Amino acid sequence: MGKIYGFYAMPHPPIAVPEVGCGQEVEIKNTLDACCKIGEDIAAIKPDTIIIITPHGPVFSDAIALSCQDSIQGDLAKFGAPKVSQSYNINLTLTEKIIEYSKEQNILTGKITARSAEQYGIKYELDHGALVPLYFVNEKYKHYKLVHITYGMLSKMQLYKFGMCIKKAVGEVDTRAVFIASGDLSHRLTEDGPYEYSSYGKKFDREITSLLEKGDVSGIFNIDSKTINEAGQCGLRSYYIMLGAMNGCHIKGSILSYEGPFGVGYGVMSFSLKDDNRDTYERLVEEKQEIIAEKKKIEDPYVRLARESLTYYLDHGQYLKTPAYVTTEMKNSKRGVFVSMKKEGRLRGCIGTIFSATENTAEEIIKNAVSAGMHDPRFMPVRKEELEDIDFSVDVLTRPEKALREELDPEKYGVIVTKGSRCGLLLPDLEGVDTVDKQLQIVLEKGDISPDEEYTIEKFQVIRHK
Repeated sequence: MGKIYGFYAMPHPPIAVPEVGCGQEVEIKNTLDACCKIGEDIAAIKPDTIIIITPHGPVFSDAIALSCQDSIQGDLAKFGAPKVSQSYNINLTLTEKIIEYSKEQNILTGKITARSAEQYGIKYELDHGALVPLYFVNEKYKHYKLVHITYGMLSKMQLYKFGMCIKKAVGEVDTRAVFIASGDLSHRLTEDGPYEYSSYGKKFDREITSLLEKGDVSGIFNIDSKTINEAGQCGLRSYYIMLGAMNGCHIKGSILSYEGPFGVGYGVMSFSLKDDNRDTYERLVEEKQEIIAEKKKIEDPYVRLARESLTYYLDHGQYLKTPAYVTTEMKNSKRGVFVSMKKEGRLRGCIGTIFSATENTAEEIIKNAVSAGMHDPRFMPVRKEELEDIDFSVDVLTRPEKALREELDPEKYGVIVTKGSRCGLLLPDLEGVDTVDKQLQIVLEKGDISPDEEYTIEKFQVIRHK
């Protein structure tokens, strides 16, 4: 029987490696010391396998990537340190067992080899999300194989469940393992950092480190999606998987270090577990179902129709017939409609019509909900198992009217610009679009119209149903 003997959260700043930092690494000395401490802990455990979750290998929208060749190697050449290189044998037995259990749970995985990587147009190599944490481990201990996993853009519940598959697989394989969740926290901590500053950066870092310290899995799963998305972080999905691998245990986290002098949060943590036979996954499922039930209670007929339309199409492959609950207004009016979908706060699809192309507003919602879910060219089609994680909104448009630039208000009015056969449309009251200049810039780009050309402007309002 195998077992995971240690769990760690580690950042991956290349600047922490002296050959890259060239002296700058002293500004994150606490981070370096904490990472060295983890190296010492792992050396004392003497694992024969390290399972590492990284954000910087091949990331798929619908699958988790696992390296599936006999060995893997990589270096920090892209960070100016080609001599900092590592090579590992892959624990293929454990990797294949994880894939097997993931398949049983309907979690898609991608086997990455040199050949498959070439087909995806990428290299089969060790990424810096793995190289940097393992650099500190290797200073103390080197006698291990690797399970190299890149998280995918799956739902947090699927990622947690994947972690449970890892735990089960380890239990079936004769291996002594440790688990490293690689990830940096907010990249938006300061005005002079590498990314645009956001006040949500420090908020996210405080929340996630506090919740991890308390082992509050439910709290982590209920962090506000705006906070997560605005923070600009890359560690949370690694943590979801790690927490899944801890399922059934009472968790206590220890913060070894936290700092962010370069505008990026670096959190280093270790975790102690105590079996208590709690099935945290079942509790998370119950909480999620309660949230979904509450949403359904308060959604109006417009939103309900959009959700049920896409659900019906995914079940039956055809359009929903107009349900009895549809209002007289929806049946008797003919309006342009935009249906938008967000998954965990991020856009998942948006399709709409300026003028009605069907018999009435209800039919317009039914058709556009399916189009938004299945035919938005920016996204893969929605899968049925995603529906519970998607929030729908419906914008019903008023009839557009010609307008002058000075009559625009991005909070109140949407805008349509037209030049010949080229046309661009932008809805009102969009996050980050708070000036007329910004609104026109975006809508002109959407219509492939130059600001120097003569174009017509129309404005419209929307009735937004969320």
